Amino acid sequence: MIEMTATQLQDHLRNCNSQPLLLDVREQWEYQYCHIEHSVLIPMGEIAQQLEKLDRKQETIVICHHGIRSRHITSFLESQNFTNVINLTGGVEAWADTVDPNMPRY
Repeated sequence: MIEMTATQLQDHLRNCNSQPLLLDVREQWEYQYCHIEHSVLIPMGEIAQQLEKLDRKQETIVICHHGIRSRHITSFLESQNFTNVINLTGGVEAWADTVDPNMPRY
């Protein structure tokens, strides 16, 4: 499994040629409270039913609160033949710590 820190993601977003899918797998209330700009919400419990909406070849960064749910979903997507999936270690909490200190926390 490939993993990326929040600061690595920030650098990656600044330098990449095409925007990766920032897949937030938290619950809707969590996403509404705070999220990384341009991220797309599909709660963890809905991923299996929404696979057809995702491109198996697109670079996909999976995001949650602390990096645990996203790790599970990253592993699941890899098992479903997604070829370019990356887990954000530390989740939005790490993003708030190191990239966006103005992001609300919960």
